[in-house]
Amino acid sequence: MLMTGAQYIESLRKMKTRVYMFGEEVKDWVDHPIIRPSINCVAVTYDLANDPEYADLMTAKSSLTGETINRFTHLHQSTEDLKKKVKMLRLCGQKTASCFQRCVGMDAFNAVFSTTYETDKKYGTNYHENFKKFLEMVQKNDYVVDGAMTDPKGDRGLAPSAQRDPDLFVHIVERREDGIVVSGAKAHQTGTINSHWHIIMPTQAMKEADKDYAVSFACPTDAEGMYMIYGRQSCDTRKLEEGADVDLGNRTYGGQEALVVFDNVFIPNEYIFLAGEYDFAGMMVERFAGYHRQSYGGCKVGVGDVLIGAAALAAEYNGAQKASHIKDKLIEMIHLNETLYCCGIACSSEGHPTQAGNYEIDLLLANVCKQNVTRFPYDITRLAEDIAGGLMVTMPSEKDFKSDVKVGRNGETIGEICNKYFAAAPSCTTEERMRILRFIENICLGSSAVGYRTESLHGAGSPQAQRIMISRQGNLEAKKELAKAIAHIK
Repeated sequence: MLMTGAQYIESLRKMKTRVYMFGEEVKDWVDHPIIRPSINCVAVTYDLANDPEYADLMTAKSSLTGETINRFTHLHQSTEDLKKKVKMLRLCGQKTASCFQRCVGMDAFNAVFSTTYETDKKYGTNYHENFKKFLEMVQKNDYVVDGAMTDPKGDRGLAPSAQRDPDLFVHIVERREDGIVVSGAKAHQTGTINSHWHIIMPTQAMKEADKDYAVSFACPTDAEGMYMIYGRQSCDTRKLEEGADVDLGNRTYGGQEALVVFDNVFIPNEYIFLAGEYDFAGMMVERFAGYHRQSYGGCKVGVGDVLIGAAALAAEYNGAQKASHIKDKLIEMIHLNETLYCCGIACSSEGHPTQAGNYEIDLLLANVCKQNVTRFPYDITRLAEDIAGGLMVTMPSEKDFKSDVKVGRNGETIGEICNKYFAAAPSCTTEERMRILRFIENICLGSSAVGYRTESLHGAGSPQAQRIMISRQGNLEAKKELAKAIAHIK
């Protein structure tokens, strides 16, 4: 069943999710002005799936049931599926200019599906069947599932089992006949509050001493003992200002991150996908990371499309659109953005089937994709800020532009003064100019930064994580043999 955006929002109201912000519990979190834009973002993924124009990208035929499902709950069945995923993410980025939060779960589905298959093959466990039944339930109900991998980690120089506080990594604290009890936390989790369920995965490769930390499972977001502490974003309290509009930049959509805490949460056997098989923790991490690094060749490109358009509008509103250096900067932004897209499509086109039957991207090219994403959005942002001008970060507030307080010798109000001195080209009103500048500020510096700038660096692993994988996948020895052959070195 495909839900609509409105049905999705109503489904969240039925949940008993525990959310804390600014030191207090948020009871009506669905309609909280800081949280609601991120919920609106997820709702777009539902509405696009119900739009015939986008059905080919946004929906797929389930390999488990044969039913039509939202592509965000799909197991990739071909390189064409992998490419459609990238195109779908670009579309969602274009429609929201923010993080729409569902890719993490989709990437977790595909990583856990293939890893559980190989785990069962070695150990005779039942994890793969557990996962398939879980995913069938997710597809049937069109749920949002958050993929949670990143632990707080504590002292990075120590293994999980060597930490002073064992809760710095999610781990099994009790094994029962009917399930396990887990404790710990997952940090800066995208879309966690807006999800119906969570899939938890290990955060790194592990050794035998860490086997209680080699755990993967699913649980509902409102499970007993589970709660979230909302992460701050730059400019977030602007959303709390009465009548706020222009100053918000992107008033409809936004991203979301939170700390997810597991305070002795019970997990029934049917939702366990890994429980001590430490030699498969690294496989699950690498596969999830590969899928998620592929994702950035779509979602960040879509947001980049919007930012490029906003920069072009700012140039037009400033009356500078004909300047050769402005044209050149816009060309460079497009070049960088399309290069990211090329990487996303390339790692998809070079995909291959796993032993379980779903398709995996080319891991080397996926890591190259994400390595570029840690760099190019910073250049795109820099160029957008250059084109927009300093007014983007120095202009008075929306209230000043609307103020009727008289300050001028001839009785002019603060609002009239602001509108007079911040007017630009006749192709726009002063308010339209302010709106596009606040919008650029929002993407480059403000509450959408979690979905573009800084998140481009750290999401799906910081730059060094990709460099490690590029080193592993780069096949340097084979390249040396190529050189030796041509240079006639035996």
